[in-house]
Amino acid sequence: MKILTPDHAMAADLAAQEPTAADLAAIDAEMPVLVAEVELLDAQIAALDTPLTEVTARRIRRARRKLLAARLALANQSEPVPEVA
Repeated sequence: MKILTPDHAMAADLAAQEPTAADLAAIDAEMPVLVAEVELLDAQIAALDTPLTEVTARRIRRARRKLLAARLALANQSEPVPEVA
């Protein structure tokens, strides 16, 4: 009979929390959307620090278009993205 120490129990618990292949595939498929969302947020935060200029407005518009294109590409994928639990 094997006696589990707290370290063994914690290691087993951590192993059960690892993402599955489906989880990783869903994250990988959504990565362009996540990157585009971060770029938009960066542009919006930069606009808070300074007066809105044409360059800043253009950067925000470009980031919005990139985000919309990434969302459209994700929605139009031929195979469905696995759901993450």
